[in-house]
Amino acid sequence: MTDDLPSVAHFLFEAGTLKQARRTGWWMAGVRDPESVADHSWRTSLIASIIAKLEGADPARAAFLAVWHDSQESRTGDVNYLGKKYASGADPREVTADQVAGMPEVLASTVRDLVAEYEAKESPEAVCARDADKLECLLQGIEYKAQGYENAQRWIDNSRLRLVTDTACRLADELLGQGSLDWLREALGEQKR
Repeated sequence: MTDDLPSVAHFLFEAGTLKQARRTGWWMAGVRDPESVADHSWRTSLIASIIAKLEGADPARAAFLAVWHDSQESRTGDVNYLGKKYASGADPREVTADQVAGMPEVLASTVRDLVAEYEAKESPEAVCARDADKLECLLQGIEYKAQGYENAQRWIDNSRLRLVTDTACRLADELLGQGSLDWLREALGEQKR
């Protein structure tokens, strides 16, 4: 078992690059320093667990899928929708297979299966994780718009249209009806202005 841990260690360093990898679509909205892929993946995982729990799916499984949903971008970079028009997309399953090569098979097969499940879009947990990906983009767009990036509205609108689950749609409507700092005002006991 210890002979196959160097590949795991290599992957952990590789995964760390996602903390610096920026979500490139936001540059088109004028955002100078957009969130990282790791930032996005963390909140997507949290949202996936919430949607799944409220939809009657397995929240831990949905969060697990969401954690890995963009892990391939350590090798491919974040290719936004416009870029995908010109560059043939790398299959996330193939990239993942390369990333986990040499790892203990119990781990490698788990990661390959997770990515395949997410990409298949069939299990309730994968549907919840994919909705979480879109909802996180909508939420980030609301936050960027509150910072003055008016062009983020396009991302908000497009993300809202792609949601599938009832919970994600209702949560999106709730988010759109709130200000990004309403939570803070409430925590401080202030009235909404």
